[in-house]
Amino acid sequence: MKMSASNYPPSSRPLPGIGIRGNGPDAARHGHHRFMELLDGLQLADCVQAAPGGDGSQHRYCLRPDSFAGLTPDHDTTGLCATLGLDTQDSPRDLEKEILTAMLASPVPFDYPSFDEFESALRVRGNIVQAARRTALAFDTEHAERPEAFWRYAESSGFTLKEGANLIEALRLTTQPDRSKRLYSFSCYRATEYVILLAVAQELQASNPPLFEQLQRQWETRAIMSGQFHEVFLREYGSMDAPLPPMYYVPGDRLWFRNPDGHSSNAEGYEGSWVFYLGNGLFTNFWKRDQPFTVTTKCVELFHWRNATYRDDQGKLQVDDDVVDALVAKSLSDPGEVASIRDRMLRLRDPGGVYGDGGCIDTSRECVRLLRPGTSELVFPEGGGAALARAS
Repeated sequence: MKMSASNYPPSSRPLPGIGIRGNGPDAARHGHHRFMELLDGLQLADCVQAAPGGDGSQHRYCLRPDSFAGLTPDHDTTGLCATLGLDTQDSPRDLEKEILTAMLASPVPFDYPSFDEFESALRVRGNIVQAARRTALAFDTEHAERPEAFWRYAESSGFTLKEGANLIEALRLTTQPDRSKRLYSFSCYRATEYVILLAVAQELQASNPPLFEQLQRQWETRAIMSGQFHEVFLREYGSMDAPLPPMYYVPGDRLWFRNPDGHSSNAEGYEGSWVFYLGNGLFTNFWKRDQPFTVTTKCVELFHWRNATYRDDQGKLQVDDDVVDALVAKSLSDPGEVASIRDRMLRLRDPGGVYGDGGCIDTSRECVRLLRPGTSELVFPEGGGAALARAS
């Protein structure tokens, strides 16, 4: 077995990358061995530096400086598939390789209390990408629909499961028209919650069945939504004070592209756009599943929201998506205009409430919290408590 990742030179300071602990030196060595086997199997060992912690209970891994420069220059992970020759659409193994490589290039630490917990995080990201690719919905900020055989609705509890309904199957039927043969109405934010919930439920069923049963019971009682969903299930990395590089994304990240135009952002549903990074430089488009966004096309779309805004007969601010589509097509045919829009939009966003010189790129990303027995961070409200408002 090869297992040839190098140790850090004494004078170098490693990038944060991935840290894996163990409950004592023996567990840490075992976790290190499993991680190196994973790298070998994905043909990444020669690209990675590994260093043990001072007390022997943790190892940290990141890309070697030459590999970082060649694979993720300036933390740009959007070209990994092309550089590594990956087919992540048809090969789950290639998707796993892209996810792991992007994590190894992280400027902030991905730390896990065990290799098992890291393995779950890797699988959840893959689950999110696979589910997001299959998701297609009808955009609607005012109405919502679910398969009636699986869901019931009450204002106090949201959409909850009917007796005998399985959470995983209910989520698949709701979001994946290949199964249900129809599109259900969603906002983009709620759609991302359902994709995340499906990915988490799949992993809990495999690695933490008692917690999966708690999750099932929670959705039989009251849905966790909006800010509370973020608090229960997600960890945000990067911040306004320490922003992530604009082109750094890991497949399975949930992120927000902000509408930097103060006027059109007052139209409901057009404050910004919640998406998942699918890898290979692509982001979800739940309304046109076969047309995922690139950074460029997403920037051009958000830019033209300002040029398609009007007030309807009731005086409500709206954005005409057909006008947006026509303006986007026209802009994309003009390389000079595309370059100008990219220059404007590929700036980090302004703080909440500010509409100045900032662009649409958020300073942070979101990933799922720890899930394994003994180290899980998930605490469910068991149907009580009010949803928390998420700060912008």
